[in-house]
Amino acid sequence: MDKDEDGFYEKEVRVGDTPPEPMPNRADAAADPLVARFKCYLLAERNASGHTVDGYLQDIGQFSAFVWPDAAAMKPPFDWMAPDREQVRAFLAAFHRRGHAPTTTRRKLSSLRTFYRYLEREKSVASNPFAGLRGPRLGRRLPAVLGVKEVEALLAAPLAGLDAERAKKGGSVSPVKEYAALRDTAIFELLYSTGCRISEIAALKWGDIGLEQGTTIVEGKGRKERLCVLGRPACVALSKLRDMAKTLWPAEAGDGSPLFLNREGGALTNRSVERQMKVWLRAAGLPPEITPHKLRHSFATHLLDAGADLRSVQEMLGHASLSTTQIYTHVSIGHLKDEYGKAHPRA
Repeated sequence: MDKDEDGFYEKEVRVGDTPPEPMPNRADAAADPLVARFKCYLLAERNASGHTVDGYLQDIGQFSAFVWPDAAAMKPPFDWMAPDREQVRAFLAAFHRRGHAPTTTRRKLSSLRTFYRYLEREKSVASNPFAGLRGPRLGRRLPAVLGVKEVEALLAAPLAGLDAERAKKGGSVSPVKEYAALRDTAIFELLYSTGCRISEIAALKWGDIGLEQGTTIVEGKGRKERLCVLGRPACVALSKLRDMAKTLWPAEAGDGSPLFLNREGGALTNRSVERQMKVWLRAAGLPPEITPHKLRHSFATHLLDAGADLRSVQEMLGHASLSTTQIYTHVSIGHLKDEYGKAHPRA
């Protein structure tokens, strides 16, 4: 599926409830000399993966089967100049008729446009019949967000778990267990306080954090840096975490050290954060499928619900395009309608 800059997946809408009908595919298209050269171009010049190359070959094979369906009468090499604009449009429309998602049609269009662009470059065809065509429009799946009380339950879960462990063991827990609870609390506070992506948080070092100023610098997509604000609870959580880290691993608490460590004192990975989050989601009675990115969605939605300016939220999230940030306004409009329904006498 196509993915935008913040990880939203375009909604796949199929025609009917049945699985899509497969398109015929001519595997012998790979034997066409121009297709073989295109494959070499993908591997050598574009450094494409084997999976990507297989995808291109499948798309070309399906187009070949549509234009030249009789494999006995027409064998490679194919006349790639023969397909006209109408055949190309009919080929793309066939995916819709067979119940395929719009994202599938758009991928076929992109693949074959690239193939014909290569053929133009090699002067094997005079024009590209896929040039200028637009794929079907894609719906957008609204990001799932947590309510404020749900976020608070998650943020409180690690320390509540630590207290329960102490009570069970007569008031004593290992320093590593205490560090893990403080660390997970700080991670969740930081994710929700800044709206950062998990990869941005995991890459932070202590030198990036300004506890006195209540700010941090993160490096986002495209290696672009941005300033993020740290709320008071996040600063408190980070301060406690650093004190504990100095006790356990004095050499790993300097400005150049990773913010979050595992029980061996190494840098915590994104995957480890996701695993720990599932532990605390269960403890808080929340759905286990919630991901760290949901805290980013919740951050943006809660700001807009409270009246924050859209441009300011865009800067905080590090979005290159305002249209990406605008997805959250749809979520907030739902909230506003609920409030309107509760309060307006003529709702």
